[in-house]
Amino acid sequence: MRLASIDILRALTMVFMIWVNDFWTLIDIPKWLTHASATEDYMGFSDVIFPLFLFIVGLSIPLAIQNRLDKKDSPAAIAKHILIRSVSLLVIGLYMVNYETAHTSMILSKSVWCLLMATAVVLIWTNWKRSPVDQKWHFYLQASGYLILAFLAFIYKGGEHGELWMTTQWWGILGLIGWAYLLNALVYLYAKGNLWVMVILWMVLNGLAVLAHSAFTPKLDGPLVYLSPVLTGTIPAFTTAGIVATLLFKKLRYKDLKWFYATLLGLGLINLIYGLATRPIWGISKIQGTPSWLAICTGIGFILFAVLYYIADQKKVTGWAKIIAPAGTATLTCYMIPYFIYPMRSFSGFRFPDLLNTAVLGLLLSFAFALLVVIFTGWLEKKGYKLKL
Repeated sequence: MRLASIDILRALTMVFMIWVNDFWTLIDIPKWLTHASATEDYMGFSDVIFPLFLFIVGLSIPLAIQNRLDKKDSPAAIAKHILIRSVSLLVIGLYMVNYETAHTSMILSKSVWCLLMATAVVLIWTNWKRSPVDQKWHFYLQASGYLILAFLAFIYKGGEHGELWMTTQWWGILGLIGWAYLLNALVYLYAKGNLWVMVILWMVLNGLAVLAHSAFTPKLDGPLVYLSPVLTGTIPAFTTAGIVATLLFKKLRYKDLKWFYATLLGLGLINLIYGLATRPIWGISKIQGTPSWLAICTGIGFILFAVLYYIADQKKVTGWAKIIAPAGTATLTCYMIPYFIYPMRSFSGFRFPDLLNTAVLGLLLSFAFALLVVIFTGWLEKKGYKLKL
């Protein structure tokens, strides 16, 4: 089973992610569009995009695992796939987060390091079997990618004075997705898709998010630091909520779709009310990962899924999303393209005049850039080039 609403929601989220990630190049844009700072009790449009993507990961997990079970894959084989996919996301996220903190004392410039990193990711994770490239080259292309990653790790210098090697830091966007996916996909698989198990996991993760912002929670030290994305609850909770939404859909669609809409809209409203009501306690902050931010973004996820299911799956109105479709089917490819464009722009020194980077005009051109990335992704996909974990 494939739901158009999930693909469209994923595509929309990816387009907006590329758009908001380009805001650093713009001048004088409205505050409500940007990320809130670490100390602000505030949530901008940009602060909703990543949690929605985590929610979509959860929406997809039951359908993806069921697809593999239908193909007669064993639970062990599926678990192996989940592990490999998660580790791949963690590795890419690790390199991306260290690119952000690379020091100028490296033998390569930061831009060259980034370009080589993106090249390595493409070489390793392109689905070469479905590409027009002759099979005899597949091993050598992937091996080259691994060698490039090893070289980049060897020469890396980070920290304020270039004294540090690569560190996990906050794992990066893809790394956080990897942790959320690993926990939720394995629990879902071995719970055999039991709705109540996933509801309990969702409640536990929300509880961990609350504990992480209480005075009674001990500081994570030693090896536990690496597991902080899971143990603090917030990040994987978005994905668990997405799984719960899909399981509710599967449970209620044959009875009466009205119950499906009522349940999801009800859960959305409850989360929004809870998030707003608890704002005086924790504040709304993406960077701090507060329970209020978790609840509000989760509520938005439930409501958007219900609305898009009605539009795209029930009413079959999908033509409006055709232009962004590649962002929903070749998502990693789409996400990686800017990692080639920004370094090349740095090499050339090219920059639009300030007038074109300012306010509404800058936002429009930036959004056009996001659409061009998606269109190019679609062209690559048609040619047989697509990244797949």
